[in-house]
Amino acid sequence: MRRRTFISLLGGAAVMWPCAARAQQGERMRRIGVLTDYAESDPQGRDRVAALRLGLHQLGWIEGRNLHIDYCWGAADLGRIRDCGSELVRLAPDVIWANGTPPLQAARRATDTIPIVFSNVADPIATAMVASLVSPGGNVTGFANFEYAIGGKWLEMLREVSPGLARFLFIHNAESGAARGLTEAISAAARAIGVTLTIEAVRNAADIERRVVAFGHERGGLIVQPDGSLGSHRELIIGLAGRYRLPAVYPFRYYANGGGLIAYGVDLNDIIRRSAQYVDRILKGAKPAELPVQFPTKFELVINLKTAKTLGLDVPPTLLARADEVIE
Repeated sequence: MRRRTFISLLGGAAVMWPCAARAQQGERMRRIGVLTDYAESDPQGRDRVAALRLGLHQLGWIEGRNLHIDYCWGAADLGRIRDCGSELVRLAPDVIWANGTPPLQAARRATDTIPIVFSNVADPIATAMVASLVSPGGNVTGFANFEYAIGGKWLEMLREVSPGLARFLFIHNAESGAARGLTEAISAAARAIGVTLTIEAVRNAADIERRVVAFGHERGGLIVQPDGSLGSHRELIIGLAGRYRLPAVYPFRYYANGGGLIAYGVDLNDIIRRSAQYVDRILKGAKPAELPVQFPTKFELVINLKTAKTLGLDVPPTLLARADEVIE
């Protein structure tokens, strides 16, 4: 089993470094704002911020020496996320780093001049954040977290572990502008293999519970959209899938680590480290409009065999052989 390294955030990630901190002689102190839709107490949110800090550190940006970071945690609360965008803009950072679609939308709503680098955004064109992938234009660029074709692969994997599945539930964040493209891709895949797909938009924990419970007696499979707000409710989602014995596929590794059956998606920390390179380039004078939006290059498959056994499922050797990690 591969051990996941957690980099603790010195003194708590939400700490604002004292304004008295000064760059070493000859170095200019630069400032970036960090906006995420995780709660400060969420280990996954802290992991994402730690990956950014590590990436920046490797590029020579050291907090307290030549870099000051202001953090704002949205905690899956759209009102709070919007406030965070405005708060960070008032601090006049050199760059804003936005992790997730709602944080990107909040930052973009608050400024059209301060450079914004995003990570883990599904479709920046569908949400009108960039003009094109090659030439983003404006003050926004960054790294998308998946391509729509992955929706069909999620269906295929669930059918591999449970060939008799004929009904599926796809839950997505009702506030996510990227859900439409992914929904269309999964719907097309479902039609192609002749299964029934139910699509439900959710806004909060109550919505999630209501939709999954209603589907729970269908003896089907569950698919969860890649979305930070849904990730904040991962314990609820995994718990409901277990209670109703729903084979489920999730978009990120941390779901499988938390007891989810299958996680297939991008390596989040890799995307964030790459986004640190764009922050670095902008701090050195590059313009967001000239930096193309990039897509993930590293994907990972994690299978939780303990959960499979609980559900009475035999994971085929062919699928296990493709896994990057098997949790036993």
